[in-house]
Amino acid sequence: MMRLNKYIAYSGICSRRKAVDFIKAGDVKVNGVIEKNPAVEITDEDVVLFKEKILKPVKSFVYFIMNKPKRIITSLSDERDRKTVLDLMKNRTDKRIYPVGRLDYMTTGLLLLTNDGDLAQKLTHPKYNVKKIYHAVLDKPLKQEHFDAIVKGITLEDGPVSVDKLSYVKDKPKTDIGVDIHIGRNRIVRRIFEHFGYTVIALDRVYYAGLTKKDMPRGFSRPLTDKEVIMLKHFT
Repeated sequence: MMRLNKYIAYSGICSRRKAVDFIKAGDVKVNGVIEKNPAVEITDEDVVLFKEKILKPVKSFVYFIMNKPKRIITSLSDERDRKTVLDLMKNRTDKRIYPVGRLDYMTTGLLLLTNDGDLAQKLTHPKYNVKKIYHAVLDKPLKQEHFDAIVKGITLEDGPVSVDKLSYVKDKPKTDIGVDIHIGRNRIVRRIFEHFGYTVIALDRVYYAGLTKKDMPRGFSRPLTDKEVIMLKHFT
């Protein structure tokens, strides 16, 4: 037996947390009836449908890393018919995979895609403090007083924000800033700088949960190595 939200995650649809949202929205049926209880236990005899498609738990997991380009949506689909990261993954795997977390439309860089719902759940849960490093390029040099204020911690409209580390990128102008952070709130890096009147003209994620995109061209994807998968499992 398996809880419904976990069953959906193991079917390669999304993380367990996101599955709860789908269930509560009425997108899931069990034996032909809409089921809104994420904790209901599912047996091998039950038929689970997500948006009228039958689900089956995945027996094997796949893991990909992508260097996401600009103007690509980090989602399964887009109502405006813009290209998604899954469009870039066509013919790469026959498994139903999905991105772990999100990168903004104009943000580039490292993105993990998998059908491992448990891993996705852990990597996106705040309690695990998953480290992310960004390279931000601002429209003007970051003043020392603003640099110090960010390091000290600021408060945005949705609460306090602290970074783990802030640095000027070596051998670059003072418009280029390295940001180490574990907070996963929407547009958080951009909003930190916007708070002080800066515009982020480029934002690139270079590190995520122990993974880097070193030597990966923009738009390229590859399977994780066995060593990287083991590292992620231990990381969480």
